[in-house]
Amino acid sequence: MRRRVVDTNVLIVANGRGTNAGFHCRLATIDALRDLLGRGRIVVDRAGAMIEEYRRYCHPKGQPGVGDRFYREILMNYAAEKVERIGLSQRNDGSFADFPDDPALAAFDPSDRKFAAAARKAGVPVMNATDSGWLIHHEALARNGIEVEFVCGMDQVQSAASRRGSPRRP
Repeated sequence: MRRRVVDTNVLIVANGRGTNAGFHCRLATIDALRDLLGRGRIVVDRAGAMIEEYRRYCHPKGQPGVGDRFYREILMNYAAEKVERIGLSQRNDGSFADFPDDPALAAFDPSDRKFAAAARKAGVPVMNATDSGWLIHHEALARNGIEVEFVCGMDQVQSAASRRGSPRRP
């Protein structure tokens, strides 16, 4: 069974709203989310930080996009077989204990650290669509036991970042 942590940008691209991702990238995210819902488990943090971020970008009624449906499925199956909840310890400063203390990751986006920490703790890949921060830090993340699954491919991430002119979210 596939288990994955899913960065919010995958849901955003699947919804087709507020993103510069191309058609093929959107289809890849839709296929990845449908496959994960059908045959996999979604790993989220027990405290709800990931769910809270999903809430800011998705509609809990499951409409109108596939990212919204994915979010709804997580909410409806929060204690069921489709969702695996893991505890993430936080230090006094709010940082995640499971996020690597590696100088090469000092500039890694603080809002993505919960996804990286969960992936590392659960020993599963984190899915990314267009957030170039995952690509920029790919080698340091891998060195620290965090695998990134580039749903749209690495070239799409680089292309999306150059269109935006920055390494931030879609």
